[in-house]
Amino acid sequence: ELEHKVITLIKNELKRFRKLLSPDYPACTEREVEDEEDLHSVREGALKITLHALKNMNHTDLANTLHNKLTSLYHTKLKSNLREKCKRINEGISQHGSSALLNEIYTELYITEGWSGDVNNKHEVRQIETASRRPATQETAIKCNDLFKEKSIRSVLTKGVAGIGKTVSVQKFILDWTEGKANQDVFFMFPLPFRELNLMKQQNLSLMKLLHHFFPEIKKLELIDCDSYKVVLIFDGLDECQLPLNFQKNERLCDVTESASVDVLLTNLIKRNLLPSALLWITSRPGAANQIPPECVDQVTEVRGFSLLLLLLLLSAFPFRGRHSESSLSTYPYLLHPQHLHPLASYPH
Repeated sequence: ELEHKVITLIKNELKRFRKLLSPDYPACTEREVEDEEDLHSVREGALKITLHALKNMNHTDLANTLHNKLTSLYHTKLKSNLREKCKRINEGISQHGSSALLNEIYTELYITEGWSGDVNNKHEVRQIETASRRPATQETAIKCNDLFKEKSIRSVLTKGVAGIGKTVSVQKFILDWTEGKANQDVFFMFPLPFRELNLMKQQNLSLMKLLHHFFPEIKKLELIDCDSYKVVLIFDGLDECQLPLNFQKNERLCDVTESASVDVLLTNLIKRNLLPSALLWITSRPGAANQIPPECVDQVTEVRGFSLLLLLLLLSAFPFRGRHSESSLSTYPYLLHPQHLHPLASYPH
């Protein structure tokens, strides 16, 4: 009876693989992706046997096609899960039931290429005031979704003071990808906040196992081929990192299946020893950003807050009325003065 059940399961899997290999087979639905998670061990074993048999029969092209079709299942499930995770955001102080749809409340932030302030010598407020006095002609604005538009850019370091909107920008970047609005050439996107990586600092595991831990929907993927698929890894909140990030002394690691500490995995990712073709986005407060060696960063950007045009629109919509309307109106010209308007646009909101 056991033998019969095993043979039946294998036959059913082979039928499923045959459908996947058919050129007329439609794109998978989310329901099919959920079904894919059932009987995980059996299906994983059947897949390995089938791929091995196809290669031994010199049907490498069919084996690759089958592998790619199955990889697309994981891509679909990852997108679906990230969309659910990123579509809502807590407003104000986090409380149960106080979330709102990100797309309904998100306001585009003003992001510039390069860095305008000193990292260590000034308080963050002073950095804002210094940056606000820089002539606009020296700034090159860039949209969040265009960070990796230039093919030569592999790693981006985004700086910004606390509360300026870095994490929300990351969340919107991911949400736009999951909803098909931007960066559709990206196949996999893996957000790995330093706050969560800190909890793994005592563990030794491979990069693939680390990804499987945070993204169980891809646990059947043994390897990620960054030469075939565009992959983005996002490390938000470098200033919260509790790992030593010892770029000088950590051993070199190039194998995504080899186990090491999370610190070693991260330094080798950033140094391009692991997944050298993957794209990396790191966000940080200014004071912590110098932990990353300059040679490991292709592009530095800065979140500056609201653009002046948007701030003017917001101020013009402000209801200057009520019992303090006279005093409120008297402050309006004061706020519009460039000396005060520039810093106001850049302070965290």
